Amino acid sequence: MGLLKEFKEFAMKGNVMDMAVGIIIGGAFGGIVQSFIKDVIMPIVGMAGKADFSQQYIPLNEGAKKAVEAAGGTLPLEEARTAGSVLAWGNFVTVFINFLILAFVIFMMIKIMNNMRKKEAAAPAPPPGPTPDQKLLMEIRDALKAKA
Repeated sequence: MGLLKEFKEFAMKGNVMDMAVGIIIGGAFGGIVQSFIKDVIMPIVGMAGKADFSQQYIPLNEGAKKAVEAAGGTLPLEEARTAGSVLAWGNFVTVFINFLILAFVIFMMIKIMNNMRKKEAAAPAPPPGPTPDQKLLMEIRDALKAKA
């Protein structure tokens, strides 16, 4: 029974719960960023030229070379892979570009969060009000001014 109690205490600690929430939000955020890259950034990059490298490859054996030649020089990557060994360099380039964009987006988000923290820390605290002794001295001063 002690082991179950220890596990419950461990699982309910704030750090474990924070990590679980972070992982769940991170997974959802990953989907948003992937969609942003695929649906917004890559079409813009594609306007500058042929930016969809995912179907670019080099056939490495005779089976793949013959299949590409038989298809007239253009064969989708998956079909070329079934025909033989291929070096799918374009897929690697596409994944690398996605990684760079994802890393940049995360960097910008962290930068924005850090700037927000700095602004909160830099905001000066309001000056403290007068102490009870100071209030009493001000009342005495005001009373003396009124008599004079």
